[in-house]
Amino acid sequence: MNALRHSLVARIVVYLMLISCLALASIGLTVLMAKSTQGNAATINEAGALRLASARVITALERPDADPVSQAQTLQQRLENPALKIRPRYGVIGRQAARETNAALVTLRTTFQRQILPAVTAARRGEPAAVSRARTQINDFIHQIDQFVTLQERATEARITLMGRVQMLSLGLVALLLLFAMLDMRRNLARPLRRLMQLSQHFSQRRFDYRSHFTCPDELGRLGRTLDHMAAELDASYQALENRVTQKTAELERHNHALQVIHDSSRDLYASGNDLCASAAPLLRRLENILDIGPIVLSLHNEHDGSDIEILATHSPKRPLYCRDLACFACIGENDTDAADRHIPLVDANARALVFPVVAGHLTLGYLTVSYLETPPPSTRQLLNTLTDQLATAIYLEQRIEERQQLSLIQERTILARELHDSLAQSLSYLKMQVARLERMQARDFPAERQSEVIGDLREGLNSAYRQLRELLTTFRLSLDKSGLQPALEQTVHEFSQRLEFPIELVYQIPPYLLSANEEIHLLQITREALANTVKHAHAHWARVSLTFRQARLHLAIEDDGIGLENHDSPPMHYGLIIMRDRARHIDAELELQNRAEGGTGVHLYMSPQADRLIKEESS
Repeated sequence: MNALRHSLVARIVVYLMLISCLALASIGLTVLMAKSTQGNAATINEAGALRLASARVITALERPDADPVSQAQTLQQRLENPALKIRPRYGVIGRQAARETNAALVTLRTTFQRQILPAVTAARRGEPAAVSRARTQINDFIHQIDQFVTLQERATEARITLMGRVQMLSLGLVALLLLFAMLDMRRNLARPLRRLMQLSQHFSQRRFDYRSHFTCPDELGRLGRTLDHMAAELDASYQALENRVTQKTAELERHNHALQVIHDSSRDLYASGNDLCASAAPLLRRLENILDIGPIVLSLHNEHDGSDIEILATHSPKRPLYCRDLACFACIGENDTDAADRHIPLVDANARALVFPVVAGHLTLGYLTVSYLETPPPSTRQLLNTLTDQLATAIYLEQRIEERQQLSLIQERTILARELHDSLAQSLSYLKMQVARLERMQARDFPAERQSEVIGDLREGLNSAYRQLRELLTTFRLSLDKSGLQPALEQTVHEFSQRLEFPIELVYQIPPYLLSANEEIHLLQITREALANTVKHAHAHWARVSLTFRQARLHLAIEDDGIGLENHDSPPMHYGLIIMRDRARHIDAELELQNRAEGGTGVHLYMSPQADRLIKEESS
């Protein structure tokens, strides 16, 4: 019974087995009852043959030429036929009917022996009284045969009736069993399945608050309770996931806002110069409000003494000693209304801090110290790492820019010194030697003609020195007023076009930021010296300056259609060409002077700009 109560499958199997057994039992009983009626039809047929034989005996009594005794003997033989006797089959089925039928058969045989056969024999002589008596007795015998047949029919009908009752009883039992099984299946199968379907529909809609509340101990009950438990766990997990998604969404929104703030502030951060209070302080304060952290302290490392100098601290209780703007309150926390709204403590014993090194490559520039009360998630730390990288890049670029400016200033002073030494200093040295020569000539009372030659050389040297000074002033003014080589070349071409009284062609085809300041100065000076020679000696009517860059080589060409050179060597005492060659050697360039096939002179300079020149300049 416990197995049937705890197993729906067991109950279904029991129902099927009971229905099958009832059906098989009904079919078996029907087959037995049908077999028990075998022979009844033959007995009835034989009984009909007895009636026919009796009627023939009566006919033989009425006809004088017939022999009724022989007909009576035929009737006797039929009465002795074993098929007339009923034998009960299969135990008690039809036993009473067979007993009654066999008793009636015995009565028929007895009546025939005792009454019919003597009466027929007596009526054989034809006496009317004997014939009438024999006819009456045979008619009574026929009536007994009819009663025998009736008993046979009743016995058969009784078996058929019993067969029908057995069938109805079996059908009723099967119907009752089916009804009980349907009620049981409706209660323990259909309803639970319907509730399970509703439970699955709620699951498909992500609603885990529905429960089956099954109490039955069978399989569906256990399945329902398992699904209820699973739904409860899923509901708790789903709620937890929704809460986590909500928290993550809020966190992502904060981080996106923080990234947007970093992105928007990056331009100010890189363009602020060395004023981090104007660029980094607002950025750090906004990130504090978004990420709920702070205060934040930025310290820079002093590479000379190894100390860390605190240059920026949000929500500081006092003004830093290095502060350069007394009207700025970026670091002071007392005037921070946002901090007061968020209850950020200036000093908290429970506050902890994260230290992020501000590193650019292998160089440690400083440290960013971030205080917090609640441990920030890994995403916030990653965001702070991004902020640290931004600060490191901005600080490193600013330091490199300052170093570059200092280096450029030193290079510019070096160029000025070299230009003065190579041009004006040499001319002044020449003039000094001429003055000393003139003094010796005057002390020895040399003739005035000889002294006039020295005075002429002094005048020519002074003019040359004055011209070189003007050239230097013009060159330095060109290099300092406008940035880049192209504007300087354009101004130079315009200046010499006015001196030559015809326009000079200019071709400039080089990429930007290709040359260093030193290379630009030397190329400009070589161009000016070549154009000055064209003005003095060429007697030209056409000139062109071309600066191109092809196949990683730079080509500077200054050409004219003048009288040209006597040969490709520099003329004696022609210091301009000597200085041009010296400048070409300083920038590792090749300088060629040659006459043009069309006439005139061509000055050609070839050089390969070094891609690592900035690194070399900084290392030097």
